[in-house]
Amino acid sequence: MSGHSKWSTIKHKKGAADVKRGKIFTKLIKEITVAARMGGGDQESNPRLRHALNSAKAQNMPKDTFERAVKKGTGDLEGVNYEEILYEGYGPGGVAVLVECLTDNKNRTIADVRYIFGKAGGNVGTDGCVAWMFDKKGLLSVSKEDASEETLMDVALEAGAEDIRDEGDVFEIITTPEDFDAVRDAIDTAEIKCQMAEITMLPQNMTPVEGKDAEQVIRFMDALDDCDDIQKFYTNADIPDDVFDAM
Repeated sequence: MSGHSKWSTIKHKKGAADVKRGKIFTKLIKEITVAARMGGGDQESNPRLRHALNSAKAQNMPKDTFERAVKKGTGDLEGVNYEEILYEGYGPGGVAVLVECLTDNKNRTIADVRYIFGKAGGNVGTDGCVAWMFDKKGLLSVSKEDASEETLMDVALEAGAEDIRDEGDVFEIITTPEDFDAVRDAIDTAEIKCQMAEITMLPQNMTPVEGKDAEQVIRFMDALDDCDDIQKFYTNADIPDDVFDAM
């Protein structure tokens, strides 16, 4: 299984822990606020807001919390003005990394990002140095216990999915960003549970890392995940399952 997929699954499992919930809520509130500011408060006409609200609901965020975030974005309530920043670079083992940030203090954020990269033996690169290695896609993950490949092919491909991949214990469904909602709705209508559903950046090619490099990449990704200003990150690291399981 790819490092991206495995890490995404682990993050969703970690999200169930109360110790992480406050941090997850903070990042979701930022995303909801920015989405509402940029595209308005109507989720039907604002796909980014709709996706953010779906993520918030999946994490059981209270309704008044995400509604307040929407109002801060639309200006109905006073709120913080966040800036979107994308950093690119290389992590341990030479893996490519994209880091999406929302921040109210750009100097603080770049200092934190550079520190995380540097501590892991990586470095922040110039604009465009690795972005070309990734494609923006919709990604949905379904446990093999919840649906067969044949069922998913009937439901997802009919709704516009590009591909279905066998990734060990799960099937991954790949879509274009434009078809993501239709595929997710079709899966929901078929009463199939998704372990994960998000718009993401999928690497075109993977970089294998093993042994100590793989362990260092995992610690590096954990540090990125723990940074308040980092919303999402993507890597092309291909990490063996046994290394993930051991750590």
